Amino acid sequence: MGTHVIKMPDIGEGIAEVELSQWHVKVGDLVVEDQVLADVMTDKAMVDIPSPVHGKVIALGGQPGEVMAVGSVLISIEVEGAGNLKESAAPAPVKEAPVAPKVEAAVESKPAAVTAPRPAAVCQGPMVAREANERPLASPAVRKHALDLGIQLRLVRGSGPAGRVLHEDLEAYLAQGQSNASAPAAAAYAQRNDEEQIQVIGMRRKIAQRMQDATQRAAHFSYVEEIDVTAIEELRAHLNEKHGASRGKLTLLPFLVRALVVALRDFPQMNARYDDEAQVITRLGAVHVGVATQSDVGLMVPVVRHAEARSLWDSAAEISRLANAARNGKASRDELSGSTITLTSLGALGGIVSTPVLNLPEVAIVGVNKIVERPMVVKGQVVIRKMMNLSSSFDHRVVDGMDAALFIQAIRGLLEQPATLFVE
Repeated sequence: MGTHVIKMPDIGEGIAEVELSQWHVKVGDLVVEDQVLADVMTDKAMVDIPSPVHGKVIALGGQPGEVMAVGSVLISIEVEGAGNLKESAAPAPVKEAPVAPKVEAAVESKPAAVTAPRPAAVCQGPMVAREANERPLASPAVRKHALDLGIQLRLVRGSGPAGRVLHEDLEAYLAQGQSNASAPAAAAYAQRNDEEQIQVIGMRRKIAQRMQDATQRAAHFSYVEEIDVTAIEELRAHLNEKHGASRGKLTLLPFLVRALVVALRDFPQMNARYDDEAQVITRLGAVHVGVATQSDVGLMVPVVRHAEARSLWDSAAEISRLANAARNGKASRDELSGSTITLTSLGALGGIVSTPVLNLPEVAIVGVNKIVERPMVVKGQVVIRKMMNLSSSFDHRVVDGMDAALFIQAIRGLLEQPATLFVE
Protein backbone atom coordinates (compact mmCIF):
# COMPACT_ATOMS: atom_id res chain seq x y z
CA MET A 1 0.00 0.00 0.00
CA GLY A 2 1.11 3.56 -0.61
CA THR A 3 0.10 7.04 0.51
CA HIS A 4 -1.20 9.64 -1.93
CA VAL A 5 -0.88 13.17 -0.54
CA ILE A 6 -3.21 15.70 -2.16
CA LYS A 7 -2.22 19.33 -1.90
CA MET A 8 -4.42 22.39 -2.06
CA PRO A 9 -4.73 23.17 -5.79
CA ASP A 10 -4.05 26.49 -7.46
CA ILE A 11 -7.58 27.70 -8.20
CA GLY A 12 -6.34 30.59 -10.32
CA GLU A 13 -6.76 34.38 -10.43
CA GLY A 14 -3.66 34.81 -8.25
CA ILE A 15 -5.36 33.30 -5.20
CA ALA A 16 -2.69 32.34 -2.64
CA GLU A 17 -4.92 30.95 0.10
CA VAL A 18 -8.46 29.68 0.57
CA GLU A 19 -10.69 28.84 3.49
CA LEU A 20 -11.54 25.19 4.14
CA SER A 21 -15.31 25.33 4.41
CA GLN A 22 -16.47 21.73 4.85
CA TRP A 23 -15.24 18.15 4.66
CA HIS A 24 -17.35 15.59 2.80
CA VAL A 25 -15.23 12.71 4.12
CA LYS A 26 -13.58 11.68 7.38
CA VAL A 27 -10.65 9.53 8.40
CA GLY A 28 -11.38 5.90 7.60
CA ASP A 29 -13.78 6.59 4.71
CA LEU A 30 -13.28 4.80 1.41
CA VAL A 31 -13.34 7.20 -1.53
CA VAL A 32 -13.45 6.82 -5.30
CA GLU A 33 -11.95 8.91 -8.07
CA ASP A 34 -13.82 12.16 -8.73
CA GLN A 35 -15.71 11.94 -5.41
CA VAL A 36 -15.92 15.37 -3.73
CA LEU A 37 -13.60 15.50 -0.73
CA ALA A 38 -14.05 19.06 0.53
CA ASP A 39 -15.46 22.52 -0.16
CA VAL A 40 -13.11 25.49 -0.10
CA MET A 41 -14.07 29.13 -0.18
CA THR A 42 -12.35 31.76 -2.30
CA ASP A 43 -13.10 35.47 -2.20
CA LYS A 44 -15.86 34.90 -4.76
CA ALA A 45 -17.33 31.41 -4.61
CA MET A 46 -17.39 27.94 -3.10
CA VAL A 47 -15.30 25.36 -4.94
CA ASP A 48 -15.59 21.56 -4.68
CA ILE A 49 -12.31 19.61 -4.52
CA PRO A 50 -12.54 16.08 -6.01
CA SER A 51 -10.33 13.05 -5.36
CA PRO A 52 -7.91 12.03 -8.13
CA VAL A 53 -7.62 8.47 -6.78
CA HIS A 54 -9.43 5.51 -5.19
CA GLY A 55 -8.43 4.76 -1.63
CA LYS A 56 -8.94 5.18 2.10
CA VAL A 57 -8.71 8.51 3.93
CA ILE A 58 -5.93 8.36 6.55
CA ALA A 59 -5.43 12.05 7.44
CA LEU A 60 -7.12 15.41 6.97
CA GLY A 61 -4.97 18.50 6.52
CA GLY A 62 -7.15 21.06 8.27
CA GLN A 63 -10.38 21.91 10.07
CA PRO A 64 -13.43 23.75 8.68
CA GLY A 65 -12.85 27.48 8.99
CA GLU A 66 -9.07 27.18 8.66
CA VAL A 67 -7.33 29.30 6.01
CA MET A 68 -4.95 27.14 3.98
CA ALA A 69 -2.22 28.17 1.56
CA VAL A 70 -2.18 26.88 -2.00
CA GLY A 71 0.22 23.92 -2.04
CA SER A 72 -0.35 22.92 1.59
CA VAL A 73 -1.39 19.34 2.39
CA LEU A 74 -5.15 18.97 2.04
CA ILE A 75 -5.66 15.23 2.60
CA SER A 76 -3.74 11.93 2.64
CA ILE A 77 -5.25 8.82 1.05
CA GLU A 78 -3.99 5.26 1.31
CA VAL A 79 -3.91 3.65 -2.13
CA GLU A 80 -3.06 0.26 -3.55
CA GLY A 81 0.37 -0.19 -5.12
CA ALA A 82 3.95 0.58 -4.22
CA GLY A 83 4.79 1.98 -0.84
CA ASN A 84 6.25 5.20 -2.23
CA LEU A 85 4.88 8.48 -0.93
CA LYS A 86 3.09 10.15 -3.81
CA GLU A 87 2.21 13.80 -3.89
CA SER A 88 -0.08 15.71 -6.21
CA ALA A 89 -2.27 18.73 -6.35
CA ALA A 90 -5.95 17.96 -6.45
CA PRO A 91 -7.40 17.97 -9.96
CA ALA A 92 -9.18 21.00 -11.30
CA PRO A 93 -12.29 21.81 -9.26
CA VAL A 94 -15.34 20.11 -10.71
CA LYS A 95 -17.82 22.76 -9.67
CA GLU A 96 -17.92 26.31 -8.41
CA ALA A 97 -20.83 27.00 -6.12
CA PRO A 98 -22.11 29.69 -3.73
CA VAL A 99 -24.48 27.34 -1.94
CA ALA A 100 -24.46 24.49 0.49
CA PRO A 101 -22.70 21.33 -0.75
CA LYS A 102 -24.78 18.65 -2.36
CA VAL A 103 -24.81 14.97 -1.45
CA GLU A 104 -22.64 13.24 -4.04
CA ALA A 105 -23.68 9.84 -5.35
CA ALA A 106 -20.89 7.32 -4.81
CA VAL A 107 -19.68 5.58 -7.95
CA GLU A 108 -18.72 1.95 -7.54
CA SER A 109 -15.51 1.00 -9.27
CA LYS A 110 -14.01 -2.40 -8.55
CA PRO A 111 -16.54 -3.39 -5.86
CA ALA A 112 -14.12 -5.92 -4.37
CA ALA A 113 -11.60 -3.18 -3.57
CA VAL A 114 -13.56 0.03 -2.99
CA THR A 115 -17.06 0.60 -1.70
CA ALA A 116 -19.05 3.80 -1.38
CA PRO A 117 -18.97 5.68 1.93
CA ARG A 118 -21.85 4.82 4.19
CA PRO A 119 -24.67 7.39 4.33
CA ALA A 120 -24.65 9.71 7.30
CA ALA A 121 -28.35 9.28 7.97
CA VAL A 122 -30.69 6.30 8.18
CA CYS A 123 -34.29 6.94 7.12
CA GLN A 124 -37.48 5.33 8.28
CA GLY A 125 -40.63 6.93 6.89
CA PRO A 126 -40.74 10.67 7.66
CA MET A 127 -38.27 10.19 10.55
CA VAL A 128 -34.48 10.08 10.16
CA ALA A 129 -31.56 9.45 12.48
CA ARG A 130 -28.73 11.89 11.78
CA GLU A 131 -25.51 12.40 13.63
CA ALA A 132 -25.78 14.98 16.39
CA ASN A 133 -23.52 17.52 14.64
CA GLU A 134 -25.03 17.07 11.19
CA ARG A 135 -26.93 20.11 9.93
CA PRO A 136 -29.78 19.08 7.60
CA LEU A 137 -30.39 21.04 4.42
CA ALA A 138 -33.44 23.31 4.71
CA SER A 139 -34.49 26.83 3.76
CA PRO A 140 -34.76 29.55 6.45
CA ALA A 141 -38.57 29.40 6.17
CA VAL A 142 -38.58 25.66 6.84
CA ARG A 143 -36.23 26.10 9.82
CA LYS A 144 -38.56 28.76 11.25
CA HIS A 145 -41.57 26.50 10.68
CA ALA A 146 -39.84 23.62 12.45
CA LEU A 147 -38.93 25.90 15.37
CA ASP A 148 -42.54 27.07 15.69
CA LEU A 149 -43.71 23.44 15.73
CA GLY A 150 -41.08 22.39 18.25
CA ILE A 151 -39.58 19.87 15.81
CA GLN A 152 -35.90 18.93 15.85
CA LEU A 153 -35.04 19.30 12.19
CA ARG A 154 -32.32 16.64 12.30
CA LEU A 155 -35.00 14.03 13.00
CA VAL A 156 -37.00 14.78 9.86
CA ARG A 157 -36.38 12.99 6.57
CA GLY A 158 -36.00 15.39 3.66
CA SER A 159 -37.69 14.55 0.36
CA GLY A 160 -36.19 17.45 -1.61
CA PRO A 161 -33.02 17.50 -3.73
CA ALA A 162 -29.97 16.23 -1.82
CA GLY A 163 -32.22 15.34 1.12
CA ARG A 164 -33.45 18.91 1.64
CA VAL A 165 -36.23 19.15 4.23
CA LEU A 166 -39.42 20.70 2.84
CA HIS A 167 -42.56 22.04 4.54
CA GLU A 168 -44.47 18.88 3.60
CA ASP A 169 -41.79 16.79 5.32
CA LEU A 170 -42.58 18.59 8.57
CA GLU A 171 -46.26 17.83 8.10
CA ALA A 172 -45.48 14.16 7.40
CA TYR A 173 -43.36 14.02 10.56
CA LEU A 174 -46.19 15.44 12.63
CA ALA A 175 -48.72 13.11 11.02
CA GLN A 176 -46.69 10.03 11.93
CA GLY A 177 -45.41 10.84 15.39
CA GLN A 178 -47.73 13.56 16.66
CA SER A 179 -51.09 12.92 15.03
CA ASN A 180 -53.32 14.49 17.68
CA ALA A 181 -54.43 18.02 16.89
CA SER A 182 -53.12 19.53 20.10
CA ALA A 183 -49.54 18.36 19.60
CA PRO A 184 -48.30 21.26 17.44
CA ALA A 185 -49.80 23.85 19.78
CA ALA A 186 -48.46 22.05 22.84
CA ALA A 187 -45.01 21.81 21.30
CA ALA A 188 -45.03 25.51 20.43
CA TYR A 189 -45.70 26.46 24.06
CA ALA A 190 -43.31 23.95 25.62
CA GLN A 191 -40.33 25.32 27.53
CA ARG A 192 -37.05 25.12 25.66
CA ASN A 193 -33.52 25.31 26.99
CA ASP A 194 -31.58 24.07 23.99
CA GLU A 195 -28.83 26.12 22.33
CA GLU A 196 -27.21 25.88 18.95
CA GLN A 197 -23.77 27.27 18.12
CA ILE A 198 -23.10 27.87 14.44
CA GLN A 199 -19.54 28.48 13.34
CA VAL A 200 -19.26 31.45 10.98
CA ILE A 201 -17.21 29.96 8.17
CA GLY A 202 -17.28 29.63 4.40
CA MET A 203 -19.77 31.75 2.50
CA ARG A 204 -21.36 33.15 5.65
CA ARG A 205 -17.96 34.45 6.81
CA LYS A 206 -17.31 36.04 3.40
CA ILE A 207 -20.71 37.74 3.45
CA ALA A 208 -20.08 39.02 6.98
CA GLN A 209 -16.65 40.35 6.03
CA ARG A 210 -17.94 42.09 2.89
CA MET A 211 -20.89 43.69 4.71
CA GLN A 212 -18.66 44.90 7.54
CA ASP A 213 -16.06 46.20 5.11
CA ALA A 214 -18.72 48.02 3.09
CA THR A 215 -20.27 49.77 6.08
CA GLN A 216 -16.87 50.74 7.54
CA ARG A 217 -15.27 52.03 4.36
CA ALA A 218 -18.11 53.67 2.41
CA ALA A 219 -20.04 56.74 3.53
CA HIS A 220 -23.52 55.30 3.10
CA PHE A 221 -26.61 57.39 2.62
CA SER A 222 -30.02 56.21 1.47
CA TYR A 223 -32.75 57.85 -0.56
CA VAL A 224 -36.35 56.58 -0.77
CA GLU A 225 -38.86 57.50 -3.45
CA GLU A 226 -42.42 56.36 -4.09
CA ILE A 227 -43.27 55.23 -7.63
CA ASP A 228 -46.62 54.63 -9.29
CA VAL A 229 -46.11 51.34 -11.15
CA THR A 230 -49.70 50.94 -12.36
CA ALA A 231 -48.85 51.66 -15.99
CA ILE A 232 -45.77 49.47 -16.17
CA GLU A 233 -47.60 46.61 -14.47
CA GLU A 234 -50.36 46.93 -17.09
CA LEU A 235 -47.71 46.85 -19.83
CA ARG A 236 -46.06 43.81 -18.25
CA ALA A 237 -49.38 41.96 -18.05
CA HIS A 238 -50.14 42.82 -21.69
CA LEU A 239 -46.74 41.63 -22.92
CA ASN A 240 -47.03 38.40 -20.95
CA GLU A 241 -50.48 37.72 -22.35
CA LYS A 242 -49.33 38.40 -25.91
CA HIS A 243 -45.81 36.95 -25.90
CA GLY A 244 -45.48 34.96 -22.69
CA ALA A 245 -46.03 31.58 -24.31
CA SER A 246 -43.39 32.13 -26.99
CA ARG A 247 -40.85 34.40 -25.30
CA GLY A 248 -41.30 33.65 -21.60
CA LYS A 249 -42.96 35.55 -18.78
CA LEU A 250 -41.63 38.93 -17.69
CA THR A 251 -41.25 39.95 -14.06
CA LEU A 252 -40.71 43.56 -13.02
CA LEU A 253 -36.92 43.05 -12.78
CA PRO A 254 -36.08 43.32 -16.50
CA PHE A 255 -38.04 46.60 -16.65
CA LEU A 256 -36.00 47.87 -13.69
CA VAL A 257 -32.79 46.81 -15.43
CA ARG A 258 -33.90 48.69 -18.54
CA ALA A 259 -34.72 51.77 -16.45
CA LEU A 260 -31.23 51.63 -14.90
CA VAL A 261 -29.60 51.41 -18.31
CA VAL A 262 -31.51 54.41 -19.69
CA ALA A 263 -31.08 56.56 -16.55
CA LEU A 264 -27.34 55.87 -16.39
CA ARG A 265 -26.89 57.60 -19.76
CA ASP A 266 -27.47 60.89 -17.93
CA PHE A 267 -25.89 59.82 -14.64
CA PRO A 268 -22.68 57.95 -15.54
CA GLN A 269 -21.24 58.69 -12.09
CA MET A 270 -23.57 56.01 -10.67
CA ASN A 271 -22.16 53.27 -12.91
CA ALA A 272 -18.73 53.40 -11.33
CA ARG A 273 -16.23 51.72 -9.03
CA TYR A 274 -14.23 53.60 -6.42
CA ASP A 275 -10.74 52.45 -5.49
CA ASP A 276 -10.40 54.25 -2.18
CA GLU A 277 -6.79 53.16 -1.70
CA ALA A 278 -5.65 54.57 -5.05
CA GLN A 279 -8.21 57.41 -4.83
CA VAL A 280 -9.45 56.65 -8.35
CA ILE A 281 -13.04 56.57 -9.64
CA THR A 282 -13.57 54.43 -12.73
CA ARG A 283 -16.73 55.15 -14.72
CA LEU A 284 -17.74 52.33 -17.02
CA GLY A 285 -19.65 52.41 -20.28
CA ALA A 286 -20.73 48.78 -19.91
CA VAL A 287 -23.62 48.26 -17.49
CA HIS A 288 -23.05 45.02 -15.59
CA VAL A 289 -26.02 44.76 -13.23
CA GLY A 290 -25.61 42.68 -10.09
CA VAL A 291 -28.91 41.09 -9.11
CA ALA A 292 -28.95 40.21 -5.42
CA THR A 293 -30.20 36.63 -5.02
CA GLN A 294 -30.95 34.75 -1.81
CA SER A 295 -29.56 31.23 -1.46
CA ASP A 296 -29.57 28.74 1.39
CA VAL A 297 -26.18 29.97 2.60
CA GLY A 298 -26.80 33.68 2.16
CA LEU A 299 -26.87 36.50 -0.33
CA MET A 300 -25.29 35.98 -3.76
CA VAL A 301 -24.95 38.65 -6.47
CA PRO A 302 -24.80 37.09 -9.95
CA VAL A 303 -24.12 39.59 -12.72
CA VAL A 304 -26.15 40.38 -15.84
CA ARG A 305 -23.37 41.50 -18.15
CA HIS A 306 -23.84 44.20 -20.77
CA ALA A 307 -27.40 44.98 -19.75
CA GLU A 308 -27.22 47.98 -22.09
CA ALA A 309 -27.28 45.59 -25.06
CA ARG A 310 -30.14 43.35 -23.91
CA SER A 311 -33.86 43.38 -24.71
CA LEU A 312 -36.50 42.85 -22.02
CA TRP A 313 -36.74 39.14 -22.74
CA ASP A 314 -32.99 38.72 -23.02
CA SER A 315 -32.56 40.36 -19.60
CA ALA A 316 -35.39 38.26 -18.15
CA ALA A 317 -33.86 35.03 -19.43
CA GLU A 318 -30.41 35.93 -18.10
CA ILE A 319 -31.75 36.98 -14.69
CA SER A 320 -33.63 33.69 -14.42
CA ARG A 321 -30.62 31.63 -15.54
CA LEU A 322 -28.24 33.31 -13.11
CA ALA A 323 -30.65 33.14 -10.17
CA ASN A 324 -31.20 29.42 -10.72
CA ALA A 325 -27.48 28.84 -11.07
CA ALA A 326 -26.78 30.63 -7.79
CA ARG A 327 -29.52 28.79 -5.90
CA ASN A 328 -28.54 25.40 -7.35
CA GLY A 329 -24.83 25.79 -6.74
CA LYS A 330 -23.76 26.13 -10.38
CA ALA A 331 -22.81 29.80 -10.63
CA SER A 332 -19.16 30.29 -11.59
CA ARG A 333 -16.79 32.83 -10.06
CA ASP A 334 -17.01 34.91 -13.24
CA GLU A 335 -20.81 34.99 -12.96
CA LEU A 336 -20.53 36.27 -9.39
CA SER A 337 -18.11 39.13 -10.01
CA GLY A 338 -17.63 42.24 -12.10
CA SER A 339 -20.86 44.15 -11.45
CA THR A 340 -20.91 47.93 -11.85
CA ILE A 341 -24.24 48.65 -10.09
CA THR A 342 -26.51 46.38 -8.07
CA LEU A 343 -30.26 45.83 -8.00
CA THR A 344 -31.69 44.22 -4.87
CA SER A 345 -35.25 43.09 -4.19
CA LEU A 346 -36.99 41.01 -1.54
CA GLY A 347 -39.98 40.43 -3.79
CA ALA A 348 -43.29 40.11 -1.98
CA LEU A 349 -41.41 40.44 1.35
CA GLY A 350 -39.90 43.74 0.26
CA GLY A 351 -41.47 45.80 3.03
CA ILE A 352 -42.01 49.55 2.88
CA VAL A 353 -38.45 50.84 3.25
CA SER A 354 -35.01 49.26 3.37
CA THR A 355 -31.44 50.54 3.60
CA PRO A 356 -29.37 48.28 1.33
CA VAL A 357 -25.62 47.97 1.87
CA LEU A 358 -23.36 48.87 -1.03
CA ASN A 359 -21.66 46.12 -2.99
CA LEU A 360 -18.13 47.57 -2.90
CA PRO A 361 -16.38 48.90 -4.89
CA GLU A 362 -19.64 50.04 -6.52
CA VAL A 363 -21.05 53.41 -5.51
CA ALA A 364 -24.80 52.79 -5.94
CA ILE A 365 -27.34 50.08 -5.15
CA VAL A 366 -31.05 50.31 -6.03
CA GLY A 367 -33.41 48.52 -3.65
CA VAL A 368 -36.94 47.48 -4.64
CA ASN A 369 -39.75 47.29 -2.08
CA LYS A 370 -43.05 45.47 -2.49
CA ILE A 371 -45.93 46.67 -4.65
CA VAL A 372 -49.11 47.61 -2.77
CA GLU A 373 -52.45 49.01 -3.87
CA ARG A 374 -53.31 52.34 -2.24
CA PRO A 375 -55.83 55.13 -2.75
CA MET A 376 -54.11 58.05 -4.46
CA VAL A 377 -55.31 61.45 -5.64
CA VAL A 378 -54.95 61.72 -9.43
CA LYS A 379 -56.27 64.85 -11.17
CA GLY A 380 -58.48 65.62 -8.19
CA GLN A 381 -59.97 62.11 -8.02
CA VAL A 382 -59.25 59.38 -5.48
CA VAL A 383 -58.24 56.25 -7.41
CA ILE A 384 -56.60 52.95 -6.56
CA ARG A 385 -53.03 52.78 -7.85
CA LYS A 386 -50.21 50.25 -7.56
CA MET A 387 -47.40 51.89 -5.61
CA MET A 388 -43.84 50.81 -4.91
CA ASN A 389 -40.89 52.38 -3.11
CA LEU A 390 -37.31 52.40 -4.31
CA SER A 391 -34.94 52.39 -1.32
CA SER A 392 -31.47 53.04 -2.68
CA SER A 393 -28.06 53.62 -1.12
CA PHE A 394 -25.05 55.55 -2.38
CA ASP A 395 -21.44 56.20 -1.44
CA HIS A 396 -21.39 59.82 -0.34
CA ARG A 397 -17.63 59.99 -0.94
CA VAL A 398 -18.38 59.80 -4.66
CA VAL A 399 -22.08 60.58 -5.15
CA ASP A 400 -23.64 63.90 -4.12
CA GLY A 401 -27.09 63.82 -2.55
CA MET A 402 -28.65 65.96 -5.29
CA ASP A 403 -27.30 63.66 -8.01
CA ALA A 404 -28.64 60.59 -6.19
CA ALA A 405 -32.09 62.15 -5.90
CA LEU A 406 -32.13 63.19 -9.57
CA PHE A 407 -31.01 59.69 -10.61
CA ILE A 408 -33.85 58.00 -8.72
CA GLN A 409 -36.31 60.59 -10.02
CA ALA A 410 -35.16 59.75 -13.56
CA ILE A 411 -35.86 56.07 -12.88
CA ARG A 412 -39.24 57.04 -11.46
CA GLY A 413 -40.14 58.98 -14.60
CA LEU A 414 -39.16 56.08 -16.84
CA LEU A 415 -41.21 53.55 -14.89
CA GLU A 416 -44.27 55.80 -14.57
CA GLN A 417 -44.19 56.54 -18.31
CA PRO A 418 -42.99 53.15 -19.60
CA ALA A 419 -43.01 54.15 -23.28
CA THR A 420 -39.98 56.35 -22.52
CA LEU A 421 -37.97 53.20 -21.71
CA PHE A 422 -37.89 52.42 -25.43
CA VAL A 423 -37.68 55.91 -27.00
CA GLU A 424 -34.22 56.46 -28.47
